[in-house]
Amino acid sequence: MPIDQRPLAVFLMGPTASGKTALACALSERFPVELVSVDSALVYRGMDIGTAKPDAATLGTYPHRLIDIRDPAEPYSAADFRGDAMAAMQDITATGRVPLLVGGTGLYFRALQQGLSQLPEADPAIRERLAAEAADEGWPALHARLQRLDHTAAARIGPNDAQRIQRALEVIELTGRTLSEQQQGGSGERFPWRVLKLALLPADRAPLHARIAERFDAMLACGFLDEVRVLRERKDLHADLPAIRAVGYRQAWEHLDGQTSAAEFRDKGIFATRQLAKRQITWLRSELDARVLDPDNPGLQARAEDALELFL
Repeated sequence: MPIDQRPLAVFLMGPTASGKTALACALSERFPVELVSVDSALVYRGMDIGTAKPDAATLGTYPHRLIDIRDPAEPYSAADFRGDAMAAMQDITATGRVPLLVGGTGLYFRALQQGLSQLPEADPAIRERLAAEAADEGWPALHARLQRLDHTAAARIGPNDAQRIQRALEVIELTGRTLSEQQQGGSGERFPWRVLKLALLPADRAPLHARIAERFDAMLACGFLDEVRVLRERKDLHADLPAIRAVGYRQAWEHLDGQTSAAEFRDKGIFATRQLAKRQITWLRSELDARVLDPDNPGLQARAEDALELFL
């Protein structure tokens, strides 16, 4: 069998609040890796507290590529990420170092490694979330959103045609382009890197849920609502933008609109974050070639280091 001569890369994946950033920083102390963020919310400038973005001191010591590269008014798609990540990985590899991609956005990891087809396959996590939003708001409300994003599709889809509304919104979210704008995506070529995948998957979700609640309360104490108030003062931002629909921000926006009390906002924010973690865990379990590590095991860092040492 021929030896695989592709350069090396590491994917460190896990649900929100599983300790990915801390582990990635620790690994960069020991190994010749450079960090690349794989997070659909961390790309946005001015969204720091609610995204749990690493603070300036952390980023100064452990730089992450693909953080703060977009204004919240600008949509950022999986296709955008793939192009940016490939360029970053090529740059890192050229220096003799190994790209370590860390984050929880499964769609981005998949788009990076597998490419994007002309019409993407259904994404169960996105569909589940859209269905949940429809249960809260009604399909006509999602149809109105589609009207703003793709008026051509909305004109031929009825306001209660749940399946077609869901698919049209799903395609926009997966590709960053409307159905009528779809162009041929990935080439289907072999991914240029040989990848070690590490998946932080908790054996017991109770500690993860506790961390999610603690972190949300810490965000509130650090001024999360003030951060969202600043965003709301901008006339070019609205509730249907991908940035503002990020977990936590959507619930904060609704609260500041007077739709929920402070207690309801907190409960909804924590619940939405737990649902995000659930979807991320479901996706990670489908990554059958990933090495699973329990983030709540005291030996986590040692096992991750062992895996990298063997791989590198």
